[in-house]
Parts: sequence; structure tokens; C-alpha cells
Amino acid sequence: MKQDLAAAVIALTLLAPTSGVHAQNPDPLDIRACTAIETDSQRLACYDHATGRENLPVASKRSDGAPAAPAQWFVRDSHGGNAAPTVAAAESQDTVAPPPSLLDSRWELSPQSKLGTFNIRGYRPVYLMPLFATSNQNNLPSSPNPNNTVTTPQQLDNIESKFQLSLKTKVWQGVFGDRGDLWVAYTQSSRWQVYNVGSSRPFRETDYQPEAMLVFNTHYHLLGWNGRMFGISLTHQSNGRSDPLSRSWNRVIAHFGFDRHGWAVMLRPWWRLPESRVDDNNPDISDYAGRADMQIVHEWHGQEFGLLLRHSLRGGKRSHGAARFTWSFPMFGNVRGYAELFKGYGESLIDYNHNATYLGLGVSLLDWY
Repeated sequence: MKQDLAAAVIALTLLAPTSGVHAQNPDPLDIRACTAIETDSQRLACYDHATGRENLPVASKRSDGAPAAPAQWFVRDSHGGNAAPTVAAAESQDTVAPPPSLLDSRWELSPQSKLGTFNIRGYRPVYLMPLFATSNQNNLPSSPNPNNTVTTPQQLDNIESKFQLSLKTKVWQGVFGDRGDLWVAYTQSSRWQVYNVGSSRPFRETDYQPEAMLVFNTHYHLLGWNGRMFGISLTHQSNGRSDPLSRSWNRVIAHFGFDRHGWAVMLRPWWRLPESRVDDNNPDISDYAGRADMQIVHEWHGQEFGLLLRHSLRGGKRSHGAARFTWSFPMFGNVRGYAELFKGYGESLIDYNHNATYLGLGVSLLDWY
């Protein structure tokens, strides 16, 4: 009875600063009551109390790129309320969970960062670029397969728009006991000839990429980097078009993730699943779109810089590659400026064997981290 009364006093104390709570609101011990609290810190404390998380360390990520502050706890005072957060003393640092790394915040690697299943999260960047321009548009897409070679030039503008949507969710947490999480993801990127009035503003190319990935938390160090994750994925990518514009391939991709403060690196070698000669609409795609890539991301003072390097891992006439540089920066609210520069082969599937330079400018809603 005394414990129930104390819990009620704690909940009422947390709700006291809010003037808009009336008798018809949910019981104070109901987590729904926390939504009525206008003060961010007290609303968070209410949620922590309702879910039993008040003794867990609070990890924070600085948007300015500075080191994250040490873990903090909300300490209950003698009256059952919330005192100011306190920092653990230096002698007890071995009991404090470190702030999450970039890869941990993205893939929920450590036990402290697990959020369960079927939570929709960002995967690749989500952006809209009203300006996406090149001086070498691919008007005659071709392939070694004659059924996939265009013979009549397309009437395409060199300036178009591009946008990308990309989401992922965890569908199985702890595939092997407490090891391994299974994620599924979907990415769609479109190049839209929105300024091409003469051709009725067609979508020049849309690539669809569903994938499933099994991710494991790792703990090792290599040349000053923390080896944080390993994953294996099954990835399909296609443009959903009919011949002669149809392009697709299926891959098994290994993911090796490394990070340190403000940096993340992902190495991805892959193996293309073979197709029959008759059905393969891009038989030489691995010699152009590559057999491996490396993604480097750096956060600095609220800005995010990305560099993708991709190569065929072959020499001579089969040596081809590409590089993509991206930059995002704060603008207002959750909207960020976004710029992209691409040079090489395979900017899209229809252009897998087409070498060009592209420059894009726009806004992003979700970045890598």
C-alpha cells in the first residue's frame, strides 16, 4: 500500500508543472499521461519512470560534432521527484555505458541500443534534388545482349530531377539467441525528366532495391578503427522496365563496418548470382558497376560528408569504377541542404556501362546518421 502511494506521489510530482491536465486524463501511472507534460526533460523522466528506465544511462549525440557528454542519470530526490542529472564520478566510469557509435546508432548493435522489431527507420539518405545535371546524357542505352540495346536515340534533357526514398526495419531480433538481427530494407531512386516538356516529362529511370540483411555486432580494432559490425545480405536491384530498357541483377553482399568518433566506414564486397545467357540483360554489369565498394561518412559541426568509391576489381579493359561525393548541412527544422557529385560508371542501372559526370543540388530529410 505504501509503495503504491509513493508511486502515485512520484507520478503526480512529474505532472505538476503542466497546467492542462484535468480529471478526465489517463491515470498518472499510465504512460499516456506523459504526453500532457510540456517540459521536455520532465516528459522524458515520466516516460523513463513508466517504462522502468530511470536508472539507465542517457546517451546523447552532439549535432555540432563535439564529443558526446558522459552518460547521465536522473536521480530521484527524497521527495520522489527528479533532481538535476548528475555525471558519474571518474572512479565509477567502468560502470558507465559509452555513448553509441555511429554504426551502433544506425544498426542497434549493442544490447543497450536494441529497440525491438518492426520500427521503421531510415536506411540510405532520403532526398529531393530539383537539379540533377550532366553534359553526357545516355540517349542510347546498350548491353552485350542485343535484346537490351536501344537503336533509336531517346530525346532526353541533360537537366532533370532526382529523388530517393529508403527505409529499413528489423524483423527478427536475436536470430541466434542474443546474436544476430535480421533486417529488411527498400530503396527507390528516380531520375525524372521534369523539365522535358516535349517528351511529356517522363521518368527516365527508377531503380528498385529490396534487400534482407543479417547483422552481427563485432568487437575488434584495426589500424585505429573499431570493427563494429558484420553483415551478410541478399540484394535485388532492377528498374522494372521491359526490353530493351530492362536491367537487373541479384547479389550476395558482405558488410564490414568500422567507426570512430565522427567517422564511419563500410566495406562491401559482393558476388553476383549468375543468370542464364538468354535472360541476362546486362551480362557485363560487374565489370562496370563493380564487385565491391567503400562508403565513408564523416560528421563535422552538424554537417555530413559522404564518399562512395566503387570498382570492378579487374585490370585492363575490365577496369572501371565510380566515385560519389555528398554533402548535407543544416537549413531549417529537419530540412537539410544536400549536394551530390558523381563521376564514373553506373550512376543508375540503365547507365551501368555509361561513363558520365552528374551534379545534383537539393534538400534531404534523412542522412546516413
